[in-house]
Amino acid sequence: MNANFRNLLIFVVMLFTLMGLFQVFQSSTRNVSSSELSYSQFVQEVEQGKVSSVTITDDHVTGIAGGSRFETIIPPNTDIVSKLEANNVDIRAADAETSPFWSILLSSWLPFLVIIGVWFFFIRQMQGGGRGGAMGFGKSRARMLTEAQGKVTFEDVAGVDEAKQDLEEIVEFLKDPGKFQRLGGRIPRGVLLVGPPGTGKTLIARAVAGEAAVPFFTISGSDFVEMFVGVGASRVRDMF
Repeated sequence: MNANFRNLLIFVVMLFTLMGLFQVFQSSTRNVSSSELSYSQFVQEVEQGKVSSVTITDDHVTGIAGGSRFETIIPPNTDIVSKLEANNVDIRAADAETSPFWSILLSSWLPFLVIIGVWFFFIRQMQGGGRGGAMGFGKSRARMLTEAQGKVTFEDVAGVDEAKQDLEEIVEFLKDPGKFQRLGGRIPRGVLLVGPPGTGKTLIARAVAGEAAVPFFTISGSDFVEMFVGVGASRVRDMF
């Protein structure tokens, strides 16, 4: 399975898991479903003896009428307690519940944080796993190979004698460019190696660097292609 696809799949599963937990949390904090009554309907049902018990929290009243839960809001300066007592209603008082700070913070910021997380995830995937950080989006992804990682010479390359003969001149240029410049020669700007995959193009390029004792930089052409305009050109400039 492709590594990027696997990472995306894991992220999607985690995202849906978090969303599910958030929904469970929200549903657990909600009160049991109840119907809303106007204050006039509430008073009417109290007078008809349908209300058996109520819980008063500030101006909010919840209770049971005819076996069903209800809720209503009491207008200011209303003496509802005496009316409830006159109709033998069981009265309970409760302090106003305040949601914990962390739950308010979670419900307010979770969608925003999820969006930011998705954005960073895709940015990191486009950067090849986050190499270079957020400020390295236009940086080159070239890798430098030195002798410490294994020196390659022409002796390690077989079957391309004609190409090796031509590239030996390049090695001489790299070793002593001044000698050729004094004679009016110009150092080649580059060499294009053409051939099907697996024929040793990268190996012989490393051999040129190994023979000349210079660093070897390697990068895939696909690393210069991005969905954002200018990123590929920026990476080319950064490499050279």
